[in-house]
Order: sequence, then structure tokens, then C-alpha cells
Amino acid sequence: MNDKAINSRAKLPMSKSLKDRKSKIEYWHQIPWKRAEKVVFSLQRRIYQASLRGDVKAIRRLQKLLLRSLFAKAIAVRRVTTDNQGKKTAGVDGIKSLTPKQRLELVYTLKPLTDKAKSVRRVWIPKPGKDEKRPLLNSNYGRPH
Repeated sequence: MNDKAINSRAKLPMSKSLKDRKSKIEYWHQIPWKRAEKVVFSLQRRIYQASLRGDVKAIRRLQKLLLRSLFAKAIAVRRVTTDNQGKKTAGVDGIKSLTPKQRLELVYTLKPLTDKAKSVRRVWIPKPGKDEKRPLLNSNYGRPH
């Protein structure tokens, strides 16, 4: 290989994988918030413009890009954990606030929604005052299948 090929590999393109990005941003305070907000707003504007044109294919592509965007995930986590009025309220897991390290881990664990719905568990419970039973539907989220 020549030097030019080695140098071109050293500079990774902007659309690199999540693993490559994870090694680049190691701390919560390293996230360039102004740039992140600009990028996310730009994507949202492009989605809006595509919707005005009626370009469904572009809308879907841009929505997918926004859902997988590291910046969009980081902004979402920041809004919920630091900007939100209910930031001190415990969630269903009982945790009231997250450390910056936990916030960054949350950003990397967020996955875009899939088109496939989660399975639902049906439990039959007795109706009050009758011998009949009715279904109670529970989602299997968080349970092993």
C-alpha cells in the first residue's frame, strides 16, 4: 500500500459506525451541543421540506437517518435527564438522576424502533362478581422470551 491509501483510511468519513463514534466521544461534556442541535434541526427541516414536496421516499430515508443519529439520541437524553422539569422524578426503575457517564451509556444503548411489535402475554383473570374470565394483556418488554 502507498502512503496515500494509508492516510485516506486514517480519516474516517462522517457516516462511520456507532462503534467508531463511541470511541471518539468518551465523556458527556465532549459532545458539541451547538453542532448537535444544528445537525438535528437541519435533518428535521429537510424532513419537513420533503413532506411539502410529497417525496415519501426521502421522508422515510431522512426519518431513518434522524432515528439513528447519535446527536439526536444525545439531545433526547439531555432533554429527559437535565433539561426536563421532571428530571428529579424517579422513573419506573426508581433512579432519580443519572451521572454524565450513565447518560452517555444511555445514548449508546438507545436503538431505533423497529416495525415489528413486541409480543403480548395474555393472562385470563376472573371478572368481578361473575364466573366468567376476561383477558389481561401484558407486554413482554423486559422479560426473556
